[in-house]
Amino acid sequence: MGGQRRRSWILWALILCLLTGCSALLEREYVVSEPHSSKFWESDAAGTLRAENYQDIVNDLLILIGQHTESATVRLYNYEDDVTVADALERATTEVQQETSMGAYAVEYITASSRAQRAYYEISLEIRYRRTAEQIQAVVNATSTEALQALLETALDEGRTELAVRIGYWGEDDQARVEEIVSRVREDRGLTDTPPWSISYYPPGGTVGLIEFALDGTAAADEVASPQDGTVAAEAAGNGAGEN
Repeated sequence: MGGQRRRSWILWALILCLLTGCSALLEREYVVSEPHSSKFWESDAAGTLRAENYQDIVNDLLILIGQHTESATVRLYNYEDDVTVADALERATTEVQQETSMGAYAVEYITASSRAQRAYYEISLEIRYRRTAEQIQAVVNATSTEALQALLETALDEGRTELAVRIGYWGEDDQARVEEIVSRVREDRGLTDTPPWSISYYPPGGTVGLIEFALDGTAAADEVASPQDGTVAAEAAGNGAGEN
C-alpha cells in the first residue's frame, strides 16, 4: 500500500507541475539541421526558412552555414515595423559571425535585406564564405580536448594538411592542454624540426567552440596561440619542445 500511495503522490505532483508552468523546465533551444524541419522550414515554399523570433533568425543562419548556402530567403513573422526587423537582422548576423564558432570559422560576411509582405517580412540573405563546403563538412565533433591526440594522429596518417575540430566543452586550462597535446604528437612523430603548426581558436573573443590546426606550417609561427587573439600560430613543439 505504501508503494501505491507514493506512486499516486508522484503522479499528482507531476500533473500539478505541468499545470503551473514547470513544463518550461523541459524546453530547450537548439538548432535543427535536418533539411525540412517543421520548425525552421516553410511547408509551402521550397527552400524557404521561417523565423518567429530573434533566436530563430540565429538558428536559421547556422543551418544555412552548415550547408554552405550562399543565398536564401527567410519569412520572418511576429515583427511589425521595418526598424525592428533591421535591428534584429543586424544583431543576428553579427552574433553568428563573431560569437559562434562555425560562423567565425567559416563566414567572411553576411548581408540581409527585408521586404514587408501581408503577414510576414521576406528576408533575403547573402552569405560569403572563407571556407569551402568541403572544409565545413570535414569539421570533426569532439566532446572535449581529450580527443585531440587521436584526431591529430589520424589526420597525419591520412596525409591531411589541416584539421578543424568542434569542441563540446572548453575548460579554463584547455588552451595549455591543446599545446601539450600538439607538442607530444609532433615529438612522437619526429616532427620537431619541421615548421610548427598553427592553431586557431573560434570564436576569437569568447568561449572556444572550434579549433583549427594547420599541419603544413603555412602560417607564421612567432606567436603563442590565444583564444582572445583569434587566429595565431603556435610554436607547438619547436626548438624547446624536448628541453623541459
